[in-house]
Formats: sequence, structure tokens, C-alpha cells
Amino acid sequence: MKKIGLFICIILIAFQDGLRAQSYDGMIQKSYEYIDENDLPAAEECLKAAMRLEPANRYNYALLTNLGTIQRRQGKYDEALVSYSAALSQRANDKLILRNRAELYAETGETEKAILDYQMLLSADPHDEDALYQKGLLHLRSENLILAEADFEKILEINPETVQGRLGYALLEKVRGNYNESEMILNYLISRNPGYLRLFEERAELYYLTSRNGRARSDLNRVFAETSEPSAELYMLRGKVKLAQFEKASAAVDFKKALELGYDKPTVEALLKQTY
Repeated sequence: MKKIGLFICIILIAFQDGLRAQSYDGMIQKSYEYIDENDLPAAEECLKAAMRLEPANRYNYALLTNLGTIQRRQGKYDEALVSYSAALSQRANDKLILRNRAELYAETGETEKAILDYQMLLSADPHDEDALYQKGLLHLRSENLILAEADFEKILEINPETVQGRLGYALLEKVRGNYNESEMILNYLISRNPGYLRLFEERAELYYLTSRNGRARSDLNRVFAETSEPSAELYMLRGKVKLAQFEKASAAVDFKKALELGYDKPTVEALLKQTY
């Protein structure tokens, strides 16, 4: 065991020496290569090494932004937050960094902080439709329906042809329990945007809520067929539809996959009990 440990140490020392021998630009290029190979830990180390080589480089804000995204993809949310915030300390009004941090806050349940970041984006550009839409979704999550409606209405004022504004209203009506109104909006949007899979996902949930599970299954089949990496939420929804159709074994498979992808464990376990 001692020999193995020594061998690992030698490899690590050699790797670190190799990092030191690389140039700033070389380490950045190497990080891209590792990302292409989906070796995120190695890409992360390359970016850190580049910044150690030139800590005062004026482009380090970009490296910190990339670093935050790489850490976020690995589930290192606290570290990603530190990286994004450090990048913002160098470029306080950078829209891309602010948007990334807002998304991270939203992913980790820091709803109010996410809203503040989106508000900063809107202070710089009041016509930022995506910032308004994301902020509206966060208000929906917090059950601040009046504020959510104001955001979606603002989008429609800016762009009457927007999909996001109308989708926001469809989600708002669904939360309010106005399922007929929500379905009318979703059907209209799907007729105009048949390739936008998010619309089918939302309509599938609406069908599930109104006990039309065959239709829900049809919409979900399309989404799964055309999505390379289905989300935990998609697996959860399909699992619930299958459970409602008494396909307990198949539902359990979907619930377990949702758990593997990071869905809330108590919620999944409660549904798994219904599949026994």
C-alpha cells in the first residue's frame, strides 16, 4: 500500500510540475481540450493553474466565469458561487456573469438573491426579456403571483410576439388552477412553435393535473424522444403519470433516475413507497 501511495504522489508531483511548465495561454487551451473530453476536474485545475501563473491578468474575470460554470456542472455550488462573485468583483456589471450567478442562485433555492441579480440586469437593460421571464418564474416559485404577472405583462409590452411572455401566462394560469385558460395558451403556442419541447413538457404536466394521463404520456414520449439528456423533473413527471396508470415498476425506475439526477430525496422516496 505504501508503494502505491508513493506512486500516486509521484504522479501528482509530476502533474503539478507539468502545470507550472505551461504558459497562461497554454493552460487555458488545455482547459478547453479537457472540457471537450468531458474531464471537468482537469479543466478546473488548468484554469486555477493559469490564474496562479498570472494572478493580475486582466482577463482572469473570464477564467473565473468559466471556472464557476465548470464547478457548477460538477455540483460544486459553493465553489461556483465564489468563482462567479470573484469575477463580478472585477466586472461588476457584466451581464453574462450576473446571469450565470442568478441561475446558480435559482438552482440552489436562493430565490431572493437570484431575483436581485435579475433586477440588476434589468436596471442595465429594462427590455431584457429573458431576465424578466426568469424573474417571473422565480416569483411564481415564491407564489408572488401579482409580481409574476407584472413581469410577464412587461415582456408582452416589449414584444407582443414573444413566446416567453405567453408561456409565462400559461404557467401563471396553471398555478392559479385555471387549467382551461392555461391549455388554450399552450395549444396556441405549440401550433406556432412545434419544435419547442418545453411547451410539450408544460402541457404534459397540465394533462397530468387534469387526469388526462394518456395525453400526458403522448407529450412526454415526444419530449423524451427528442431530448438528449432529460432532466430530473422530466423523469419525475413521467414517473407520476406512469404511477397514475398503475405501471408501478416502470414508475419506480423513473423516480430512481430522478433521484440520481439530484431531485429532492424525501419527495422521491414518498413516491417510491407508492410503487411497492
